[in-house]
Amino acid sequence: MNAPQAVGKQGRKWDQVLEGARTVFMRDGFEGASVDDIVRAAGVSKATLYSYFPDKRLLFLEVAKVECQAQSDAAVAQVEGSDSIRGALTTAAKRMTRFFMSDVGLQVHRIIVGESQRFPEIGREFYESGPARVHEILRMFLKKSVEAGHLDIDDIDLAADQFPELCKAGLHLKLLLGLREPPTDEEIDRVIDGAVDLFLCKYERRR
Repeated sequence: MNAPQAVGKQGRKWDQVLEGARTVFMRDGFEGASVDDIVRAAGVSKATLYSYFPDKRLLFLEVAKVECQAQSDAAVAQVEGSDSIRGALTTAAKRMTRFFMSDVGLQVHRIIVGESQRFPEIGREFYESGPARVHEILRMFLKKSVEAGHLDIDDIDLAADQFPELCKAGLHLKLLLGLREPPTDEEIDRVIDGAVDLFLCKYERRR
């Protein structure tokens, strides 16, 4: 059984649908967002929306993929502009972690996990647009830092997987399971600072 596919069209109406959906999903979340609110925010008809996205989940996942790509692109620009390893890692961590912990990030995670067994292509597409991009950004940054003599890493792929996990420690799973309220900025910064400290303790080259 194949997952329903969104129509592969792009243009002004497509952009309107995505922007309207992004506004509503960010405001109301997946469950709270209604198709009526989305078409009103997008300025299109229901027929137009359904011609692109016959399923609200597909629309939500497309918005999530675009948002992940935007976050990744912004992280690249900020990381490349940083003048220190610690600063670059902290910047990347703040981008990643705040998206992981956001309502949209958590809802995306739940939907992907719930649907990917039946529809593996959904999980694959999301992984390639989000986590795989983050991994590649980190991998290239770490590789350059090793070549420049700042870090000492034997397995760069493993290190690029480790860092995002460190940035979620103690928060992400509890949020997914509904065991706690959303963390404050101070709580997120505490986890990020600990993640960067631990990562550099392991991999920073000693002079």
